[in-house]
Amino acid sequence: MEQVANLGKLYLVGTPIGNLEDMTLRGVRILQEVDLIAAEDTRHTGKLLQHFEITTSQISYHEHNKSSRTMELVKKLQEGINIALVSDAGMPSISDPGQELVVAAIAHGVTVVPIPGVSASLTALTASGFVTDRFVFEGFLPTKQSLRQERLESLKNETRTLIFYEAPHRLLTILQDLSIVMGQERPVVLARELTKMHEEFWRGNLGEAIALYQNTRQPKGEYTLVVAGAITEALITSEAEIKQELMELLQQGMTRSQASRHLAKLTSLSRRQIYQLTLEMDISG
Repeated sequence: MEQVANLGKLYLVGTPIGNLEDMTLRGVRILQEVDLIAAEDTRHTGKLLQHFEITTSQISYHEHNKSSRTMELVKKLQEGINIALVSDAGMPSISDPGQELVVAAIAHGVTVVPIPGVSASLTALTASGFVTDRFVFEGFLPTKQSLRQERLESLKNETRTLIFYEAPHRLLTILQDLSIVMGQERPVVLARELTKMHEEFWRGNLGEAIALYQNTRQPKGEYTLVVAGAITEALITSEAEIKQELMELLQQGMTRSQASRHLAKLTSLSRRQIYQLTLEMDISG
């Protein structure tokens, strides 16, 4: 459907996920210039607006009122009102409300303008050390165990890097479910408090992560989990093939020991023999 000249525009404005300095200049300008800001939590967004001295009016748009509020906002857009949609943190509609409004706006000929900002998923991915050119964002897994396990089973053999969001009170449960389906040796990075003062990246495998949070730590803050993709289970016979596979595993974040243990299951060589091969390889590049 073509854009009608007198319609308003819907702006999707990315907001900081913890550090106010990550707010873009363009994002600030748009929030100043639009007629209305649709916010997931007007109190939370109010603090952001106050910090940047933005006086634009707000209206709530969240998970519990989006079914009724969507068409109300579309009507305003049809009347020529420009609206900025923001979530509490990050890009709207990424594990937050927004998709329904975007779909409805497009269906009614409204121009949708994304104003890029920070995203927890990409922030964690880029610092994970895992493969970044092919990845899958899964967001929050289902809360119901049967549905969660079904989803994880469908991802068991996914070779692309996997990204999940999780709340602290469910972290250990999710780690245990991931371990059951994908194995304790699967490399994982746990990113928490991204862009904040206590930002942390923990690196290891699923078994080690479970032991850590069962015995030593209490989960705190919102987590982004980055899980290495599955390795193709193909029989490897020649030394050249073994070295090539070793290089790929090491580049994905596995340690020499983890990679040697994994490949020992696919070859006639022992873990110790394969580990010796890793010592002969130049992996500095």
